[in-house]
Amino acid sequence: MARKPRIEYEGAFYHVITRGNQRQKIFKGREDFVKYLGILADYKARYDFYLYTYLLMNNHVHLLMETQKTPLSKILQGINQRYTMYFNWRYRTIGHLFQGRYKAFICDKDEYLLSLVKYIHLNPVRAKISKAPGEYPWSSHRSYVGQGEDGLVDVDQVLKMFSGNRRKARNLYRVYMSDSRGLREEEVYDCVSQNIIGSDKFIERVKKWGRGVEIKPRGRKDYSLLEIAGGVKRRYGISVEQLRGEGKAKLVSLGRKIMTLIAEGYGYKRKEIAEFMEKDSAVVTRYLREKQRMSEEMESIIKILSEKSRS
Repeated sequence: MARKPRIEYEGAFYHVITRGNQRQKIFKGREDFVKYLGILADYKARYDFYLYTYLLMNNHVHLLMETQKTPLSKILQGINQRYTMYFNWRYRTIGHLFQGRYKAFICDKDEYLLSLVKYIHLNPVRAKISKAPGEYPWSSHRSYVGQGEDGLVDVDQVLKMFSGNRRKARNLYRVYMSDSRGLREEEVYDCVSQNIIGSDKFIERVKKWGRGVEIKPRGRKDYSLLEIAGGVKRRYGISVEQLRGEGKAKLVSLGRKIMTLIAEGYGYKRKEIAEFMEKDSAVVTRYLREKQRMSEEMESIIKILSEKSRS
């Protein structure tokens, strides 16, 4: 079956993953890591893309990048071919170094930039290769904390999300990275046709760039609305009846907001959430505007749901 064409356009934001063929090592020593970064820098200068994060592991690479005039396929083809030629020459091998077609998840930058930076930089910690992201030498984490900045990584946009003051931004970034909570692996790779990660509204915006490509709306609904309400109850002691009632106690109001935000995150429409909680859709819309402020509370409920589903 023919492969579907990638969706490429100026300003597209991608999480790229390139793996070694049959999980083989693509970096065998320090010189290899250095060579790959040099090639990456050369192509960045040539094609003028933004690079927000990189992580080089023994058998795979993560890149978080935003293209401009040059499409992603041309950039990655050049980088991979050039590094393969170097690797085969150095180790006297032949054939493919990388595993088939690289993966490229097109993401909603406004929603996922900061979370993906954290997810990628914590990869060595999750893999138990290092105890902290700063201990792993082959990632862009050090550029964000002011160690070994070489101009390869575009750190400004991320740091400004913490503070306009560079020193304060770096300190807040360190605090953010010290908290292991964040995107789960299934959230990073939970996507629709063509590997698109984002809200239904984002997917609709992307559609116009993928003419002739079928893009199915996200519909993950891993938990029923009643199960999500059960998670809220276990966390706050608030019953479904209280969520649906007229009470305006502070804790009950918090429970309604969290219920709404988590349900929306799992693919439920605003109308569905409003009907379940027996509220007007305008109320649900108002709750959704508080998504960023309520993120930590949302994560605690999702953890409860995840732990219950494993038990």
